[in-house]
Amino acid sequence: MIVKLLVSIILILGLLSGWILVQHLARTFAARHPELGPAREEGGSCLLCLCGKNGNCPKKNKTP
Repeated sequence: MIVKLLVSIILILGLLSGWILVQHLARTFAARHPELGPAREEGGSCLLCLCGKNGNCPKKNKTP
C-alpha cells in the first residue's frame, strides 16, 4: 500500500513538472518567434463556457 502511495505521489509531481516545462518551452518559443504572436495561456479561450458563439465573450471584449 505504501508503494502505491509513493508511486502516485511521484507520478502526480512528475506530471505537474512536465506541464510546467511545457509552459516554459512555449513561452521561450514565443519569445524567439514574435512574428507568430504570444503564447496562449491557460483560460485564454471560451471553449468551456461556449460564450464565444454569440460574440458575447467577456474575455474577448476586454481592452488591454
